[in-house]
Amino acid sequence: MPFNLKGRHFLSMKDNTPEEIDFLLQLSIKLKQDKYAGLRGNNLAGKNIALIFEKPSTRTRCAFVVACVDEGAHPEYLGKDDIQLGKKETVKDTARVLGRMFDGIQFRGFKHETVEGLAQWAGVPVWNGLTDLYHPTQVLADFMTVLEVKGRLKGITFAYVGDGRNNMANSLMIGAAKMGMDFRIVAPASLFPAKELVGECREFAKERDAKITITDDIGAGVKGADIIYTDVWASMGEEEQIPERIKLLKPYQVNRSMFDKTGNSECTFLHCLPAFHNTETKLAKQFPDICEVSDEIFESRHSQAFVEAENRVHTIKAVMVATLGR
Repeated sequence: MPFNLKGRHFLSMKDNTPEEIDFLLQLSIKLKQDKYAGLRGNNLAGKNIALIFEKPSTRTRCAFVVACVDEGAHPEYLGKDDIQLGKKETVKDTARVLGRMFDGIQFRGFKHETVEGLAQWAGVPVWNGLTDLYHPTQVLADFMTVLEVKGRLKGITFAYVGDGRNNMANSLMIGAAKMGMDFRIVAPASLFPAKELVGECREFAKERDAKITITDDIGAGVKGADIIYTDVWASMGEEEQIPERIKLLKPYQVNRSMFDKTGNSECTFLHCLPAFHNTETKLAKQFPDICEVSDEIFESRHSQAFVEAENRVHTIKAVMVATLGR
């Protein structure tokens, strides 16, 4: 292995080579196989892990906790009201305190500069569980699922549909460029990703013979897609924008008509969850047109969303083992 991830942070896939990403994916697959075989790990035995959550989460919190326990570590949940981060204490001071008490730190919150500050000053590995710009641990789970379903990443046609400037679109574009995919963001022009990031990803793409397409043309964007991926139309903290987003993104709902446009009967649907796919939740009852994916597709044979959710455990475990484990 011509690289060493020990002691490294995991903040964005910009920081990782394709070989490092592939190593993490292969390690994830092995750790999943071990768990299914009943083999318990101890790569993190004796380690204490701080889990900082400014934003609540189902999958990220549970995946980190289970991954820690599976490998012998102790996870400590630190919610926004449990510590003084950003209130009575700076990021720099919080990092220097936690870094002396814990062996690794996960941060899930708003500003990406916060996780960068933790990484700069903690002195231990810091992992990004989600920020306003990036969600790299989710992308590892997404790509692991693609490997399981399609058998490869190189050359896969991957269409992300919906809000093209959120952290998932950003992170998927970076990862897809590095892993040699034909990646499309299919979104209204007003929700295209930042031009600077698109430019960076196109430079990554040159090295791996990948393609990056940004378009508002749904038919062209999903044609030949192996994967269709979407996310909620309004991210956490953007709830006041829901009526506007519904009006803008309703034509981009993932449904049977969109799947037919792919021309690929084996196209797979992915979603980072939680998903609005019916009107059974409180918010969906308030906004019946909020569904970014139809229930027909979400519950169909095309959907691998729950395999993808499970894979959060295995990929997060791989990140911690590779950067902190024995």
